[in-house]
Amino acid sequence: MAHSHLIAGAAGSAAVPAIRKIGLADLKDALSRGADDFLAMPTHAIFLCVIYPLIGLIAARLAFGYSVLPLLYPLATGFALVGPLAAIGLYELSRRREQGLDVSASDAFNVLRSSSIGAIVALGLLLVVIFALWMAVANAIYIDNFGYKPPASAAVFIHDVLATQAGWNLIVTGNAVGLVFAVIALTLSVVSFPMLLDRDIGAAGALLTSIRAVIANPLIMAAWGLIVAALLLIGSLPFFIGLTVVLPILGHATWHLYRKLVVADGTPAPTYRSDERIRRPAADFPAALFPWKK
Repeated sequence: MAHSHLIAGAAGSAAVPAIRKIGLADLKDALSRGADDFLAMPTHAIFLCVIYPLIGLIAARLAFGYSVLPLLYPLATGFALVGPLAAIGLYELSRRREQGLDVSASDAFNVLRSSSIGAIVALGLLLVVIFALWMAVANAIYIDNFGYKPPASAAVFIHDVLATQAGWNLIVTGNAVGLVFAVIALTLSVVSFPMLLDRDIGAAGALLTSIRAVIANPLIMAAWGLIVAALLLIGSLPFFIGLTVVLPILGHATWHLYRKLVVADGTPAPTYRSDERIRRPAADFPAALFPWKK
């Protein structure tokens, strides 16, 4: 039963919401609304997102040591692959502000109590797998062109990439392959994560809706992907610091983009476990061990 809910949501079968066709003006408006949300809730957004650049740097150092330099660009662009998962709390803040509800930093973690959490985790793991595959492939492309020896310095690396045939092979091949990964991630996630916060539709319904939204708006979604990639790249330099602003704005904007793409219908909203229901098992734990004691 739990597996059925994870896949199909409250309805028990994958829903098929109607999709709108949108234009460039809608992208501009979504970004504008995203920036407005960020300005209205800056401390909340920074509180959530300042950890992501630190995690990126720490993970890179642990995984690759001092040879991380060749993978800085794939790592920076790779944020676009897992960004929808990282921004899940920002979608929740925008949702609450849209409804005129009070907003605090703790509200971003309401998703942990949502009946959609299983589907969100499942789709999040899918994006993590795609990100890991991209990093492995990017590393393989670098090795194929430059071998296993790490660059002697940043200056040498930049010269080799920009002034040698191997470097141009790396640029062309890496960006072409990265584009494939980006298209896959965008298609699967542009609508699915915000939709799971808004509707109890299940992983299958959210994925299907996201794919249909991209198919219905291929050029506009391609433009959105380029905007996301460009802003993430800018925000990643230097040392991912700019992501503390770029990630919140893109996260909030993605919520408003979802609203523009998917027509509202009668699909039930997720239910939320109350704090009381979360605390009660711990409070009743001793009594549960000794049921004969009254």
